[in-house]
Amino acid sequence: MAVEPVSMRDIVEAQQRIKDAAIRTPLVRLNMDDAPAEIYLKLENLQPIGSFKIRGAANAMRKADRGDLEQGVWTASAGNMAQGVAWCARQFGVACTVVVPDDAPAAKLAAMERLGASFVKVPFSEWYQVVETHKFEGMKGVFVHPVSDPAVMAGNGTIGLEVLDDLPDVDTIVMPFGGGGLSCGIASAVRSRKPETKLYACELDIASPLKAAFEAGEPVRIENTRSFVDGMGSPAVLPAMWDLVYQLLDGSLTTTAKEIAAALKLMAERNHIIAEGAGAAPVATALAGKAGTGKVVCIISGGNIDTEKVIKIFGGYVP
Repeated sequence: MAVEPVSMRDIVEAQQRIKDAAIRTPLVRLNMDDAPAEIYLKLENLQPIGSFKIRGAANAMRKADRGDLEQGVWTASAGNMAQGVAWCARQFGVACTVVVPDDAPAAKLAAMERLGASFVKVPFSEWYQVVETHKFEGMKGVFVHPVSDPAVMAGNGTIGLEVLDDLPDVDTIVMPFGGGGLSCGIASAVRSRKPETKLYACELDIASPLKAAFEAGEPVRIENTRSFVDGMGSPAVLPAMWDLVYQLLDGSLTTTAKEIAAALKLMAERNHIIAEGAGAAPVATALAGKAGTGKVVCIISGGNIDTEKVIKIFGGYVP
């Protein structure tokens, strides 16, 4: 079943519901005078779990039936949504279980455990099937879908409200694309208040199902190559999300792992910000001039990256 846009009312209500869980993150200018645009950074890496995912997880769980939550909560995630759900589960005092792909980063797995969650590791193809079907044998309690849950998207949409409050004359917003929950949540808010704003997803060039879908006019399966950019890239756009993505976004812009690594290093040097690969991807896209000129906001979706990867990139490693 296709997912409908979340309403402005849902997003405003989410903003009130999660105000003591998610912080209002700053919007700062990238300290680079010769960039092709005025690039601004929306710093979701500063959330308590290091990722925007706390917004959607908190909204979904606070809307859920308390009796159902007593049975526990579970999700399917490579790391960031898992941390969001686990953080909220700890606040509720309920059990949290996560189905993770077998290539989930060690830093994110360790964070899940610190937050009290347990995880079940499965091959990536099996994990993606859980995302598609919303089912995994043996799981009980409330399932928080990392992408297509309307309450999750409404929580994500609060980012869009904050961007418009801080930069009313924004021209373009660039968002990393994993499954569409972040980009569609933000776009639902921005289309309601400033519809002329350009809204682009960004993807890794070797794992870009959204670009393929835009070109084909429908979701298509691709060969997606895994990389250090673990927070984005999937075999296909979820069919349930396609109509909404097509309706809300202006397209997909692709970037390379090399450009993302360079952007990650640049943000650390110029703004003292540590981002994960997916979080740096919008900046890489904007620095390449693909997002156009004017005032461009890049959603820095998270900062949960293995220390070893950061050291390698700072040392000149080129993916």
